[in-house]
Amino acid sequence: MTEQKIDWRAWGLAIRPRTLPAAAAGVAMGAALAWRDDVFRWDAALACLFAALLLQIGSNLANDVFDFERGADTHERLGPTRVTQAGLLTPVQVKSGMWFVFALAAVFGAYLIWLGGLPIFMVGVAAILSAIAYTGGPFPLGYYGLGDVFVFIFFGLASVAGTYYVQAGQISAAAWWMSIPPGLIITAILVVNNLRDMENDRKAGKRTLAVMLGERGAKLEYLICFALAYAILPIAALRGLTSWFSLLAWFSLPLAWRAARGALTQTGRALNPILALTGQTALAFSLLFFIGMVLAK
Repeated sequence: MTEQKIDWRAWGLAIRPRTLPAAAAGVAMGAALAWRDDVFRWDAALACLFAALLLQIGSNLANDVFDFERGADTHERLGPTRVTQAGLLTPVQVKSGMWFVFALAAVFGAYLIWLGGLPIFMVGVAAILSAIAYTGGPFPLGYYGLGDVFVFIFFGLASVAGTYYVQAGQISAAAWWMSIPPGLIITAILVVNNLRDMENDRKAGKRTLAVMLGERGAKLEYLICFALAYAILPIAALRGLTSWFSLLAWFSLPLAWRAARGALTQTGRALNPILALTGQTALAFSLLFFIGMVLAK
């Protein structure tokens, strides 16, 4: 009986590491505010980071297999390789990997629940269910134009406010306000993804918001996400919720400009680098904000 070797390259493709900066962005924002308010905890921040990364990986695996089973992924796909559609891994393998990753996320989640109690339990369960329900289950959210809303909720509101809550035991007004920028920028990642796949999604009956809005509407949504994300910073500073040092996040504007220019001018596979660039913008924005909060003390 021969041992079956693990195809690490295939699993690396399935994990889609270029999407992971998006998962870290909201945690960085919440941790930055906790640092400023003298409630920062390394254990809680790292647990939030690992849980967020694992939830993102689990979501990537779920999308890979469920989109294939629904017929949305075909040989005409323009995005990065999906391992189930390409035959590199079987649906059973990908689903097993998905559940394994979600179980690992639950391990870190258990520690966060010990710190934050029932609210964190509810957010964690909702996050896993939403990650699966984005393309799986009887009512796949991404197929009915709801993906953008749920990405904003979990990558913005839940990520930033949740990270702050497990450290401070409460959610400040600043945490709510600063959950908006990463939520918007990460929603813009989804907009680019859906803009690229619009024709294939339409053929497969996948009614993303981009399909509903059309090309011009999706591009406008992308620009609005970026514009509001950067506009929030001076508004929050004027209200006394954050320091003017928070405007250090504006040094990520060159990345945002390159991403927006690409989103408006490129089509098809040429949008794949724009996906990565938008994710890098989200992470750069959050890390620069963190530096601003450190300097503000």
